[in-house]
Amino acid sequence: MKTETTIQGLNASLSTARSNRKMIGFVPTMGNLHQGHLNLVKEARKLCDIVVVSIFVNPIQFGPNEDFDNYPRTLDQDCQLLADVGCDIVFAPSVEQMYGSQPRLTTISVSDITQDLCGLQRPGHFDGVTTVVAKLFHIVQPNFAFFGQKDYQQLAVIRQMVEDLNFPIEVIGVPIARAESGLALSSRNGYLTEAELETAPAIYQSLTEAADQLKSGVSLDAALAHIRERLTTAGFVIDYVEARSPSLKKVTDFDQDVVLFVAAKLGKTRLIDNLTVVYSSNGS
Repeated sequence: MKTETTIQGLNASLSTARSNRKMIGFVPTMGNLHQGHLNLVKEARKLCDIVVVSIFVNPIQFGPNEDFDNYPRTLDQDCQLLADVGCDIVFAPSVEQMYGSQPRLTTISVSDITQDLCGLQRPGHFDGVTTVVAKLFHIVQPNFAFFGQKDYQQLAVIRQMVEDLNFPIEVIGVPIARAESGLALSSRNGYLTEAELETAPAIYQSLTEAADQLKSGVSLDAALAHIRERLTTAGFVIDYVEARSPSLKKVTDFDQDVVLFVAAKLGKTRLIDNLTVVYSSNGS
């Protein structure tokens, strides 16, 4: 496995694969990898001849009061994990390599679907995500790109950008990786105290309980209220509990497939999760 820190070096490493029309798979990450990231690499390995993983903590997707400076940087450990699951090239550029030394005057922005949920709570976040991902897509030139469904809104935003800007890339969403407790795996889980780790699975538990309620005929409003009450009682501070269609349109009734979304803080750590509930006209 190679590690490249410059765009020029990455291009050199990929030149043979490109000239031979090999299928290139790409997994963009901010490092501090966990099993969810490794699952993305494994999926890429199944479909692609060459798998590239980027490790870049992107400063422009962090808000002024967020954790950019303290975000864990574990490159050596990450590279070992990636080598074990079949990654071919790690691209680990510096901030200057990605953005240069001059002021950045271009931002890629997707409207509408970035305006609520995490977009409302984290202004500018998705502009930072789409800008860096667009740059990485141009640099890597993959055939396939792999993203986790835990960041459901992010996945929808990336897909919209790819469609709108005619990137010749197929974006593949990979199911959420969970701990045995049901807690969605996240790099930010490392911020949780031991006691908070015991409490955190209540997010997924509340989502599955709400899904069962919907299937038994409880209204969507009541199911969402159950999630809010369950989490507030457990000690979470809720950012939002919402239901959307799979395309992120607002819904008021469980008369179609819905995605239940939660973002909540436990102590100082902001956690997100989601669960798709499939609608059946017979209620099952």
